Amino acid sequence: MKKLINDPSRVVEESLQGFGWAHDDLVVVHTDPAYVLRLGGTVPGKVGLVSGGGSGHEPLHTGFVGLGMLDAAVPGAVFTSPTPDAIAAATAAVDSGAGVLHIVKNYTGDLLNFETGTELAEADGTIVRTVVVDDDVAVEDSSFTAGRRGVAGTLVVEKIAGAAAERGDDLASVAAIAERVVANVRSMGAALAAGTVPHAGVPGFDLTADEIEIGIGIHGEPGRRRIPMAPADQITELLTTPVLDDLGPLGGEQVLLLVNGMGGTPVAELYIVYRKARHLIEARGALVARSLVGSYVTSLEMQGASITVLRLDPELMALWDAPVHTAALRW
Repeated sequence: MKKLINDPSRVVEESLQGFGWAHDDLVVVHTDPAYVLRLGGTVPGKVGLVSGGGSGHEPLHTGFVGLGMLDAAVPGAVFTSPTPDAIAAATAAVDSGAGVLHIVKNYTGDLLNFETGTELAEADGTIVRTVVVDDDVAVEDSSFTAGRRGVAGTLVVEKIAGAAAERGDDLASVAAIAERVVANVRSMGAALAAGTVPHAGVPGFDLTADEIEIGIGIHGEPGRRRIPMAPADQITELLTTPVLDDLGPLGGEQVLLLVNGMGGTPVAELYIVYRKARHLIEARGALVARSLVGSYVTSLEMQGASITVLRLDPELMALWDAPVHTAALRW
């Protein structure tokens, strides 16, 4: 294992410290318990947004703390859910009296710990709503979930719900917007090679030089099937077709297309994937009205990519276009 680390047991701690110093104009990093807070706190009367999950998926979630997205992110250990006390502390920190929305990826550990964190926060008087993201069409259940997993669609939910909170929507309205995004976003990914958890020291799963895994989750959990390595266009079609089939007819509609790198894939390759995915979407009569290409929801240094498609309506498009200023996303 070759990684730019000092001590495997201190990877998250040291990374958070560096992140806080690098972006001290945007965030404040709290320790014991660990969470990342938007600099200046939540605007009075604004709904607070909190998300989180295991580390190793950066820039998700810490990179999305700031204007127009999250008010706080709670990072757990690598590929491990954050603890309830950290979730409760972050929730209390962003509660300005308008309530707090938790955006949670559908993984069993995240659900359980956010549920307990919610109970702790509510015991202290904070009103909390939770929206669960389950955009992965690859499998109905996995070794980590009951139901579909939450993957790169989480970024889209956080951006659009964050914009709704920023314009002053109340908690019920922000939650309803987030749920509308969840209902209209789908994703699927592929891995060419696994990432290595620092304290494990070995890849999360084995692939021979001529194999790829179709339909992986962001922890390296098993996907839909393993196939021989293929050209980019063929792999892209294997990912995009199930996403579009699950969304249903899109003729005449506008969509957002996110091509997400898993951490170890060059941007040039992601654009090759984007090219084919866009062609497939347009072949179904839909218009790709908004695009995002880059590594935003990663799995350490895993090689591969995922396709995310969101059906847009005028309000969702306006919220996507609204200003955002975070470490990883800004316009």
